[in-house]
Amino acid sequence: MSLRTIDSLGPLAGKRVVVRCDLNVPLQGEVITDDGRVRASVPTIQALTGQGARVIVVSHLGRPDGAPDPKYSLAPVAKRLGELLGGEVAFATDTVGADASAKVEALGDGQVLVLENLRFNPGETSKDEGERRAFAEQLAAFADAVVSDGFGVVHRKQASVWDLEQLRPSAAGLLIAAELDVLDRLTENPERPYAVVLGGSKVSDKLGVIAHLLPRVDTLLIGGGMLFTFLAAQGHAVGKSLLEEDQIETVRGYLAEAAERGVELVLPTDVVVAESFSADAAHEVAAADAIEGTAFGASGLGLDIGPDTAAAFAERIRASKTVFWNGPMGVFELAPFAAGTRAVAEALTEVDGLSVVGGGDSAAAVRQLGFSDDQFGHISTGGGASLEFLEGKQLPGLEVLGWQ
Repeated sequence: MSLRTIDSLGPLAGKRVVVRCDLNVPLQGEVITDDGRVRASVPTIQALTGQGARVIVVSHLGRPDGAPDPKYSLAPVAKRLGELLGGEVAFATDTVGADASAKVEALGDGQVLVLENLRFNPGETSKDEGERRAFAEQLAAFADAVVSDGFGVVHRKQASVWDLEQLRPSAAGLLIAAELDVLDRLTENPERPYAVVLGGSKVSDKLGVIAHLLPRVDTLLIGGGMLFTFLAAQGHAVGKSLLEEDQIETVRGYLAEAAERGVELVLPTDVVVAESFSADAAHEVAAADAIEGTAFGASGLGLDIGPDTAAAFAERIRASKTVFWNGPMGVFELAPFAAGTRAVAEALTEVDGLSVVGGGDSAAAVRQLGFSDDQFGHISTGGGASLEFLEGKQLPGLEVLGWQ
């Protein structure tokens, strides 16, 4: 598969290069609680400044609804980027206005400028092609070339991801190339045994992935909130646990298909059931087919996989040569319900082969639980983009870069 790389842009010394990064990091006030995406953007920026390019970094942060909102400012991100690059990074207080124009004009060879949050401009996410294109043309006025490196947004047809790349010579950055290399290894001739671990809250978010991967994997492990729809499909009562009743028949189809294909589809045998959704709620471990048999009866809700399940999942993960994991096993943000997610993360660090953490909540979980990025084969920067790629979808932000 072809992908235009930075080399295709020719010599970049003295050229203004707009780099579309994904710097959508979690903030508490002005404090970045997980800088993984900022760190992931550094190699491409360094590759460009090393050539003497004048680098203009653009990104979104959060969902500010097309208007400036101080709590979504990229100013703290620009500061952190400067620390990681070991030099000054300029910051423009608007996207394509007077401050951005002046600071682009003042940019010297090898210097870096971050523009304010793209989504402060309604054109970035507009469904109106004309409005979106107009904003892209304003961004293009700053650029001699464009490098797209925000893997977390390549599934979005947005001004800085789709339109801008058509207005100037464009190429993929090092992060997108690395992400695609890993995802390609997950879909084309993966080393076996191949296990996929899926969690998170909803089955409906993972339907396409399950359908696309069932013919390709040896083992499919199901945890998180979505497990209760699988249990219900087997006829078990799940109390007040998260349940998508409209997906029960679909799930029954997956259970049948897995059996037909010889795929080991592993469901939890025990669950941590709580009285309520809170860190100090009373809770106990119940068999997966007896969730309503706890002291909480039909009002109990499952918030994590149980210890027996965690051990069984870990055993299968460690026995695999290729593992892809997307979605926590429970409500990892609350300490009493983090053990299942921790066990899966720990097992992934022990895989003798390729272990991939599929972005989003899974990436946040491993860092919050104290694991470091280098303990895993790869931590994706794009949860939704990774999943859509694994569903076999054509992603607009890759298509525009020549990926077929």
